[in-house]
Amino acid sequence: MTAEIAVMNKSAVALAADSAVTLQMQRGHKIYTTNKLFTLSKYHPVGIMIYGEAELLGVPWETVVKTYRKQLGKSKFRTLREHSEDFIKFLENCNNLFPDSVQKNFFLKSLGSYYTIIKEEINKEVKQRTNKKKITKSEIERIVNNVINKRLKNLEKLDRLPNFSTRDERNLINKYSNLINQVKGEIFVKLPIKQATLTKLRNIGAFLFSRKIFQKNLSGVVVAGFGYDQVFPHVIQFEIEGIVNSKAKFKYVKEHKTDPNTTACIIPFAQAEMVATFMEGVNPDYNKFLFKGLDILLTNKYPNFIVEEVGDSSKKKREELASKLKKIGNGVLDELQQQLKNYKHKTHISPITTAVSFLPKEELAVMAETLINLTSFKRKMSVDVAETVGGPIDVAVISKGDGFIWIKRKHYFKQELNRQFIANYYREFQPQLGGKNNGKKKKK
Repeated sequence: MTAEIAVMNKSAVALAADSAVTLQMQRGHKIYTTNKLFTLSKYHPVGIMIYGEAELLGVPWETVVKTYRKQLGKSKFRTLREHSEDFIKFLENCNNLFPDSVQKNFFLKSLGSYYTIIKEEINKEVKQRTNKKKITKSEIERIVNNVINKRLKNLEKLDRLPNFSTRDERNLINKYSNLINQVKGEIFVKLPIKQATLTKLRNIGAFLFSRKIFQKNLSGVVVAGFGYDQVFPHVIQFEIEGIVNSKAKFKYVKEHKTDPNTTACIIPFAQAEMVATFMEGVNPDYNKFLFKGLDILLTNKYPNFIVEEVGDSSKKKREELASKLKKIGNGVLDELQQQLKNYKHKTHISPITTAVSFLPKEELAVMAETLINLTSFKRKMSVDVAETVGGPIDVAVISKGDGFIWIKRKHYFKQELNRQFIANYYREFQPQLGGKNNGKKKKK
């Protein structure tokens, strides 16, 4: 897992990320060190952080980011949103990193997982029927059709992803028709499936990638900084599952920006419970537990207790009284939540964000690093949770005037022994020597 944060006011945004990456093994988990914070452009004030899955379709995110950065060169964009859209287009069109064979494999695995869920649902229905009586082939066929039809309708109700169209869905079905048949044959084996039901399975194969349904193993991407037309810093967060038929399956999560009215933001990513505790004055898990208990008391136990005490009333009157008491309980709970929300904002959140709005760039960096350290320390001292946040913390500050500035950065090599690395950093963009006098005329 990961702990990352962006601390932003009107002059700059500070980014901080831990270095731990957790690999799940048969006998537990192993934690290694990796890079999660990078410059997205060598020449413009834009950075990027990665959380969640450390790879995209088997390619490390560090390789992806640095390949994009090299291709980007000195290109710039008016807004950070345009920059993030260009990065997504790069992911979709980078055939050397994500060739068609890799995209097909992603399609195959994802569809196989979803078809397996459908198969288990069918088996469950069939088992329930066979416990009562012997089941016929036509009944099994009906169950198969009903389960598949229900799944298809659920997917149809979901919004289409913004970068997919009905034409893209048809293209998916046409291109991967053989793969869909292959997965269908492997998962459903000898189950009776009519031609019409097979068509529904193909549509499911398209909708699984074009609609807003995502698996848990997503990569989170945070792009932060400035477009060349933007005066104030901006942070964009999106999550991506994979790429299929040169279309990225992703969703924008949130956008945060400062302006004359919004003077500061503190935005945690991935494991954010300690930042929330710092900002709100109470652990979010404790908050959930408290209101879950109050909900049971005010809308269930307390109304039932009152009704039981009113023994002389008719059943109808007792039910009416219970209904009124539950509504009163819901109202009390809503009012209490609103009062506590106002209290947290006035007493905790507002004073902190006000202070952040005046912090100089170096203090933004200190605050970002401190909050990641706090999360790491809490994980280290908790015996009931995995220590999945830790290692060296990378910190950077991005401002309009100074660009991307590293405050703290781990290296796997000693800089003084690798001066050629520093010298080569910008070299690919310098005018190339040689050739036909490099386009210059000879002096006579």
